Amino acid sequence: MAVLEISSRQFRDKQKDMFDLADKGEKIIIKRGRKQAYVLIPIDDDDLYFTPEMLKKIDKSVQQAKEGKVTRIKSQEELMLFLEKI
Repeated sequence: MAVLEISSRQFRDKQKDMFDLADKGEKIIIKRGRKQAYVLIPIDDDDLYFTPEMLKKIDKSVQQAKEGKVTRIKSQEELMLFLEKI
């Protein structure tokens, strides 16, 4: 696997080619000026934190909180006891 360094201007001019190379596993570093650089990496569904399943869990948790189905912890000691039980 090669590492390809390109300028931001080159990236703008050849975006499709750069995306295709990244999809094939090539490491693309996009230089922006002298001090900044970025890596072009494809992502998949596992990389996204807020997947549909995660959003459902969040919605369920919000509903449980509205219904008062929560555990209130008021001190560090209570927290330690709670954590020991799970």
